[in-house]
Amino acid sequence: MKNLLTALGGLAIAGAALAQTQTQTPPAVPAVAPAPAATAAAPAAPVAKPDLQAGFVKSVRGSVQLLNGAGAARTANPGDALGAVDRIVTGPDSSASVVLRDDTTLVVGPSSRLDLKEFHFDGTTRDGGMLLSLLRGSMRMITGLIGKTNPDAVRVETQTATIGIRGTDFIVQADGQP
Repeated sequence: MKNLLTALGGLAIAGAALAQTQTQTPPAVPAVAPAPAATAAAPAAPVAKPDLQAGFVKSVRGSVQLLNGAGAARTANPGDALGAVDRIVTGPDSSASVVLRDDTTLVVGPSSRLDLKEFHFDGTTRDGGMLLSLLRGSMRMITGLIGKTNPDAVRVETQTATIGIRGTDFIVQADGQP
């Protein structure tokens, strides 16, 4: 297995999809998704609990699926909520950009599988933590408030290593089995 951690200067190894990441500050994500408007024809959908919503899908290119903790799959679309234990799966020539509640930005490259194994963040105290597992493919991460205030609470796993993050912008690539 080949696992690669490259600083920002080595951007080319992760492919063109990761190089397209915008450097603008992402919009803030509300702690609770707004309740949909009630209509007579359909009851309002339940609002996700704040501790279960990790962030949202910012952009999608190609075929991207989100799998929840129970394994139910859905097609990812911009604006979709990302749960605290979701899996992001991208197809060939596909990518997804995700913004977490602490303003961490993840860009998942083509043919990748990324598990958000743990995410918790309190916007008031800025206390939180996250554990990501890159099973295959590539990911670029620009750390947000958790990485800035408590870098030891940000961890990324591959099949052969666990990386402790120290508040930065980096790329991880894992050549794992599907």
